[in-house]
Amino acid sequence: MDLEARSLQPNVKAVLLAKLREYKSDLNNLKSEHKRLASANSNQAARDDLLESGMVDAMSVSANQRGRLMMSTERLNESSDRIKENRRTMLETEELGVSILQDLHQQRQSLLHANDTFEGKDERKRLMRKGGRKNK
Repeated sequence: MDLEARSLQPNVKAVLLAKLREYKSDLNNLKSEHKRLASANSNQAARDDLLESGMVDAMSVSANQRGRLMMSTERLNESSDRIKENRRTMLETEELGVSILQDLHQQRQSLLHANDTFEGKDERKRLMRKGGRKNK
């Protein structure tokens, strides 16, 4: 366009060259504004990408932590159940032990009573023998 305007008549040439300079100036201003906005947008886009990736990382970390927490809670519940079951078994065993000790105590008492009875009869026999010898 610049070459065409220069090849025209001088009175038209001056007006067209002035308009051409104005258009070129506007074009340069628009280009620089476009670059500025594009770099701002790209910076914003880069910032948004970083934040989004950070959010994704945070969400994956959060999900990972939630998963570990759920596994830990499940293990804790299982351990609590095992402790309750073992406590119940311990109480049953203790009851059985008390019952056995009571039975053994009763058997001991029966044996002691039988021994006392036997010793008493044995003593009477001995006394009767001694008494029978004195009478002869």
